[in-house]
Amino acid sequence: AGPREATALIETIDRLGSAFPDETAAGELDPVRERLVLRQHELHAGPGLDAAINAAVAACREGLERIDRLSLPDQPEQAADILAEGARAALRRAKKALDKASSRGEADDFHDLRKACKTHSMHLSLLGRLWPAPIKARRKAVDKLGERLGELHDVFVMRALLVAAGEPLGPPEDTRLLRKLLKRAEKSLSKTCLADAAELFGDSPKRSARALARKARDDLAPPHEEAGPVAA
Repeated sequence: AGPREATALIETIDRLGSAFPDETAAGELDPVRERLVLRQHELHAGPGLDAAINAAVAACREGLERIDRLSLPDQPEQAADILAEGARAALRRAKKALDKASSRGEADDFHDLRKACKTHSMHLSLLGRLWPAPIKARRKAVDKLGERLGELHDVFVMRALLVAAGEPLGPPEDTRLLRKLLKRAEKSLSKTCLADAAELFGDSPKRSARALARKARDDLAPPHEEAGPVAA
């Protein structure tokens, strides 16, 4: 998370500059950005980048091993039920995260919603034509929500750094405007993410899973053979 996070925070500063051009036109955020760039270089030069790469490679290998061990039943009805149950679990997790983010709005709640969104996106890519709703439109909406939740996560991380020991982003006189813009960005992104997530995950997970199971059974079932001509 270190090297990726360091780069993401620089991108967050750039997004703030684009979102609030009047307040940042004179380079008010430049001192913070310079500190973040220096922090990024230090992380990339140290062992953190290699550790992150090794962890990613290990996770990919573990995933491949799990795929090799995966076994689905031959019967279309049973296979459809397994796929639907996996989708239902992911949707239920997303709905739970959405409810928490709506009621509490803590950083961890939105982070859980982001993870659930990523899981659902992977399900959509795997299930493909089996998903009952228009797949392309839903995948586009899910990926867009994931990006916005990622931006919101970076805002939360930067706000935490503002109060961290040692003032890693600089003294208060250099971060006063940043605090204000981050607060405004958090409010706007939170509102947008909650609205978009409600559109995607507001429905009952059980109802969505049942629709998926019906569609999967139809698609996985062997084609019916047409009856031949009746002998005279």
